[in-house]
Amino acid sequence: MSALADDGVNLRGYIREIPDFPHAGIMFKDITPLLLDPRALDAAVARLIKYARDLEIDYVVAAEARGFILGGALARGLRAGFVPARKRGKLPSDVVSSEYALEYGLDALEVHADAFAGGARVLIHDDLLATGGTAHALADLVGRLGGDVVACAFLVELTEFGGRKKLEPHAVHSLISFD
Repeated sequence: MSALADDGVNLRGYIREIPDFPHAGIMFKDITPLLLDPRALDAAVARLIKYARDLEIDYVVAAEARGFILGGALARGLRAGFVPARKRGKLPSDVVSSEYALEYGLDALEVHADAFAGGARVLIHDDLLATGGTAHALADLVGRLGGDVVACAFLVELTEFGGRKKLEPHAVHSLISFD
């Protein structure tokens, strides 16, 4: 799907680039301008829902923190449940954890151990796909808990980092791509 769809909103135009954040040499893709504009925000959520509508999703799982922003709206639009994947130590019940690599070390995501019972059909969502580490950790959690990853959906994809390849064989959809 292109950044400009039937709704006439150019989502790409709402992504602000901030050089050297959070570290020198990184060109940060800031989604805040998109979130501030009701029309752009609505268009992004509607396009993600349109993509996933026929996938028969039981749950949307999204990573803390920016994945929560559209993930909850996406789950509501799909009439699915929402599973928050949080940083270590943030969930109050029994959890399962998955570590993933960052450019400066390791991090981990956790979900409640009872999140995906009985072969639940799951859509992974995050605001951005770069190396695929976060989404791969989510797919690991879903699979270990008996769920089935049906697809992965992102607002922004940075294609140069090859994250799509890391998520194979799962279907990957992004609304906006940057090379």
